Amino acid sequence: MTKSTLTFFFFWINILSFAQEKPNILWITFEDTSPQFIGCYGNQSAHTPNIDQLAREGFQFTNAFSTGTVCSPSRSTLITGVRTYKMGTGNHRSNYPIPNFIKGFPYYLKQAGYYTSNNVKTDYNIKDEKAFIKEAWDESSNSAGWWKRNPDQPFFSVFNLMDSHQSRTMTLPYETYQNIVWDKLPKNLQISEQDFNMPPNYYDTPEMRKQFARVYNSIALTDYKIGQILKRLDDEGLRDNTIIFCFADHGEGMPRGKTNGINYGYQIPMIAWFPEKYKDLSPWKKVGLVKELVNFEDLAPTMLALAGVDIPDHMKGRVLVTKKRETPPEFIELSNDRSDNGIDMTRSITDGRFIYNRNYLPFMPELRYIRYMEIGDIKQLMREDFHKNNLSQFQKRLFEPRVAETFYDTSTDPWETKNLIDDPGFQNKITPFKKALDSSILAARDVLFLPEYEIDKISEKATPYEYRLDKIKYPFSKIYAIASLSGIRDNSVAKKQIKALKSANDIIRYWAITGLKSQNEKTLFQYKNVIINAITDNYPPVALTAASIAYDLFKDPAAKEALINFCKDPNDYLSLMAINYLLYISDKTPFIEVVKQQASSDTRTYNVKAAGLDFLGILGLVPNTYDYRSSLNPNK
Repeated sequence: MTKSTLTFFFFWINILSFAQEKPNILWITFEDTSPQFIGCYGNQSAHTPNIDQLAREGFQFTNAFSTGTVCSPSRSTLITGVRTYKMGTGNHRSNYPIPNFIKGFPYYLKQAGYYTSNNVKTDYNIKDEKAFIKEAWDESSNSAGWWKRNPDQPFFSVFNLMDSHQSRTMTLPYETYQNIVWDKLPKNLQISEQDFNMPPNYYDTPEMRKQFARVYNSIALTDYKIGQILKRLDDEGLRDNTIIFCFADHGEGMPRGKTNGINYGYQIPMIAWFPEKYKDLSPWKKVGLVKELVNFEDLAPTMLALAGVDIPDHMKGRVLVTKKRETPPEFIELSNDRSDNGIDMTRSITDGRFIYNRNYLPFMPELRYIRYMEIGDIKQLMREDFHKNNLSQFQKRLFEPRVAETFYDTSTDPWETKNLIDDPGFQNKITPFKKALDSSILAARDVLFLPEYEIDKISEKATPYEYRLDKIKYPFSKIYAIASLSGIRDNSVAKKQIKALKSANDIIRYWAITGLKSQNEKTLFQYKNVIINAITDNYPPVALTAASIAYDLFKDPAAKEALINFCKDPNDYLSLMAINYLLYISDKTPFIEVVKQQASSDTRTYNVKAAGLDFLGILGLVPNTYDYRSSLNPNK
């Protein structure tokens, strides 16, 4: 035998040996679903037999969380293993650069000989996404799958099912839902409008039930398709060599879930299934419930550990399995930022039972204006019932300005209806959560405490990830000292915010005026002149926010002109901020024409147009329907 023949022989022996030792990994992800709507999580009305069987035979996580409450931020953490508030990817559908050394984790699997396929959604929320995708995946397309690998090559394959997406459950017209969901379901899996309990977030009427049944049927169709994927795996004799993870990309897509920083938006169903051959890689020796805390930051390093691949230093998530497994944490931090045109900022921390949420922009309600939500019939029904005074006290609260802090016991109150933040019996419990959240934010040097206007400027020459580490350019502890006051409605706090308006640091002044925006009117009138003077601040986000307060409360003419000019500003982040503020002021009349111009402009981004349509929709000047937004992307 020649030397070249021997080399070739041993090459294939090594390949075959690798293939036999390394597990295949299958991810089945699905959209916009909370555990409350899955059978194995206790919902007896759900039709989810395939997920339920996977849970019976595998490991069902009862405390698994997405790191965001809308898809693209969540996916940025899933694919990189890095938190959104470190990379700057927390704002939905943004386009900011990340460092070259942060790669999609399937890249490392490819380097180790895996075949990587993605079918088909990416939506990673980063700049140069095409190059990033090409580097991570052997194939990413709607025909991609493990079946295109070389013989005996181990695979990592992702299938993302869209059938439970918010478009199906609420935003597409009802007739479209009937065509692409209801009519696709076997009749024995169809769920009628009376076959479930209505969550207390929603006023229980026949029309509301008609809308909410879409959730159950969309999830039933998802489960049916999960069964088809698993059947193909079985038919090809691959189940015994394949570890399976099945989970949602974030919480439920209905109002108050997706886009909102509470447990209903964060918590997900997640199941892991190990074949007998690879049971030794699992630390959970007996199938059933896994109660430890898990979040999306953990999944990338965990997949690398399963494949025996070294974990890069930038991945700080916890390895869940193998000998590299790390100790479960006491708390995990979660985050929620802008979704489409709806700006927001919430940071949360949970131990799996209790969740503490800190709202930094509480002048906007939980059900803030987001065009992609507003076009859904269910959101319009909720608004109609609110105006007719049909809602319970709790349901009304969803349309009113938020409090700065909430604390929920999700074991006794899974729908988060009772805020325990002021309950004397829970103060000793709440304090450790507050301290843990502050510590986590400070340690991460959360870059999303910068207004998006600033992140966009930074991204022209650097990455937000690296910028946040510069203690001179980003004196985060000083910024957070003022930002952490935002939302606390108290005169002594307002005095600190007024004093901080004199800071030489733009971002400190931004958080000072942003905090003042949430203060009580009586408090703000004491500082009328200071706020009006801030309209001329040389940092645009400060001037804009001051103008929104000065016009709404004081009807200052200079503030009105400033707001009109900011609506027209060529910088989309300033224009979006201006229109968002206008959504929540009392007198919108002077701004109708300028907002019309922005909503119809060919040069404006989706978000500016969508905010403009929300503004006009409030006034009844455009219909809140799906058809009206034909120029806007529905598959979000």
